[in-house]
Amino acid sequence: MTGKTLKTWVVLSFAVFLTTSVYAEIADRIVAIVNDEVITMFDLNSALESYRKKIEESYTSRDKDSVVAEAKVAMLNKLIDGHLIEQEAKKAGIVVKDEEVMETIKDILGKRNIKIGDFTEILVREGSSFDAYRKEIRDQMTRMRLIRRELRPKVRVSEDEIGEYYRKHREDYEGREAVRVKQIFIPIPKDCDQEMRARLRANAEMIRKQINTAESFDLVAATYATGPAAAIGGDTGFVERGMMIPAVEEVAFSLGKDGISDIIESPMGFHIIRVVDKRGGGIKPLESVREEIKEKIEDEKMDKKYEEWIGELRAKSHIEIKL
Repeated sequence: MTGKTLKTWVVLSFAVFLTTSVYAEIADRIVAIVNDEVITMFDLNSALESYRKKIEESYTSRDKDSVVAEAKVAMLNKLIDGHLIEQEAKKAGIVVKDEEVMETIKDILGKRNIKIGDFTEILVREGSSFDAYRKEIRDQMTRMRLIRRELRPKVRVSEDEIGEYYRKHREDYEGREAVRVKQIFIPIPKDCDQEMRARLRANAEMIRKQINTAESFDLVAATYATGPAAAIGGDTGFVERGMMIPAVEEVAFSLGKDGISDIIESPMGFHIIRVVDKRGGGIKPLESVREEIKEKIEDEKMDKKYEEWIGELRAKSHIEIKL
């Protein structure tokens, strides 16, 4: 190795060492102290990564820096609150086991019909990871258990409050008129000519002649029903006004319970319906919505109590922000 080459290698090596050292120092720089725990720049950047990616995709370069700065402050405050909650949970002896976290995640993904492997790939594409998501779920479960223990006993909802909420929000409890029907449907193909249309209608008329009672309708529907409702004998469930094909809706709401229609022609095809049940419109009685209202008021009070509680916790804790 020549002297010049050696000199160049030394300079480059020193530059790499310096860059790595500076990066490590920046990454490990303490941005907040929460009692006897620290939050580093690495912690903050890791938590912010998925949000940063969304900001990069959603904002113009002019707005991006200010949005990132605001998100960084908000995320740091969230991390501080997380540390405070975790510390309080430890004092209270609250522990969320690994198997409980995984059961919760499996339940969440099961309801969304997503496999864990596919979900992990989604998280990676969004700049996150399954480990980060698992920690987020654990933190949420810890927070909810602590809040239930510390705050739920302090929340009370009186009958007067329930009644007052009901009076102020009566329009929210106005039930819409709905009808439950069973349907036999013969679709009309897009390229259907007049001759084919006539044959399909003749088929519908033949089917209609087989029906004279609710029981016979169900037997025929089980044979001839098509579309998504076919597997349950043409039962569409309760449908509110404005949600059906106009020609079918007009007949459905005019028939009485167990009423069977003549052939209804729509742009989609030929329909024969039976009205299984009807629900009238009007205001739902207080008794039927009492628990729903109680939960809403409790949630509002819990949110307020939580803000007060976390504020008091911050006030009595040692917090230093060095961002």
